[in-house]
Amino acid sequence: MKKLIAGIALFGTFAIASAQTITFDKTTFDYGTIKPSADGTRFFTVTNTGDKPLVISNVKPSCGCTTPEFSTDPVMPGKSAKIKVGYNTTINGPFNKMIEVFSNDPANSRSVIYIKGNVDANAPEVAATPAKVETAADAKAAKKAAKAAKKVAAAK
Repeated sequence: MKKLIAGIALFGTFAIASAQTITFDKTTFDYGTIKPSADGTRFFTVTNTGDKPLVISNVKPSCGCTTPEFSTDPVMPGKSAKIKVGYNTTINGPFNKMIEVFSNDPANSRSVIYIKGNVDANAPEVAATPAKVETAADAKAAKKAAKAAKKVAAAK
């Protein structure tokens, strides 16, 4: 009887250890203070850190002012997917919204992520700057320049 119980416990341990696991890059996205009608779209990155396919079955916002978009395609082990969350920025004032993410992760079948911020007409303008794509050569040059500057500072 003891061997049977030990075998069941051992099998349960392996079943939990070898499963899909949901991990988020962040669980709260802070918009800061933004102007009314500003872009309310943000992305959460979900990574499957387990060894079986992860399926996001549903994403439910806490109210109608928040609109999530997600794919039900399986996220393979070691791969990532995005959950797109939109907030209605025509609503003035502070906000703190909960979004429930349901998946086939046996340990976290319901995960919670949050968005928060403040919509204020007096918010400073955000300058739209294009994102710079850094190449390996740029990174190497920056590292070399930092090293040279450190040498010069040490010599003084």
